[in-house]
Amino acid sequence: MPSLGRLHLITDTRPGCDPLAVVRAALPVARADLVVQVRVTDDTTDRQAYDLARRVRALCVPYEATCLVNDRLHVALAVDAHGGHVGADDLPVAAARRVLGPAAVLGATAREPDAAARAVAAGASYLGVGPCHPTATKTGLPDPIGPAGIHAVVAAVAVPVIAIGGVTAATVPALRAAGAYGVAVVGALSTAADPGRATAELIAALTC
Repeated sequence: MPSLGRLHLITDTRPGCDPLAVVRAALPVARADLVVQVRVTDDTTDRQAYDLARRVRALCVPYEATCLVNDRLHVALAVDAHGGHVGADDLPVAAARRVLGPAAVLGATAREPDAAARAVAAGASYLGVGPCHPTATKTGLPDPIGPAGIHAVVAAVAVPVIAIGGVTAATVPALRAAGAYGVAVVGALSTAADPGRATAELIAALTC
């Protein structure tokens, strides 16, 4: 399994967004410390998801960045991604591990310590935990758990915890102090006027 980067960029494929432009801007700045998670909207066809993931995977190669695919694990396999990420309504973690194989990176979404421990026991190699703060990039989410919620999960598992949900460079220090290994962002980069500069600010906050 490749080493896990601390900054996870989740592609934003909502109307008006250009996920490939954001990836291109972030990669030269974050390089191997970037994980690009290809996430698409529910109405995206498998062919469209494949085309995006294939292009993202190719962009990641020169920078030794990690490419994952959210939910659609068959697409992850088809583009030779480094692995995938499953949420609460996706394949169970154990089933996802069987699909991807033992060497792949497999992320799982968790929110509280017991669920986090179960996901790790089932084969998750890292956890996406949140939402930490209010966010507008995904609907139907539960209430934010804040740094205290991150700390509770970190204390329960021995794998990297990636804080997600309304993350900005300004909120990173408190999340890192709570034990988060890294952070995952959508809007902090997809809506930034200068995604490259926003990436640099996030990386600086993660490594200070």
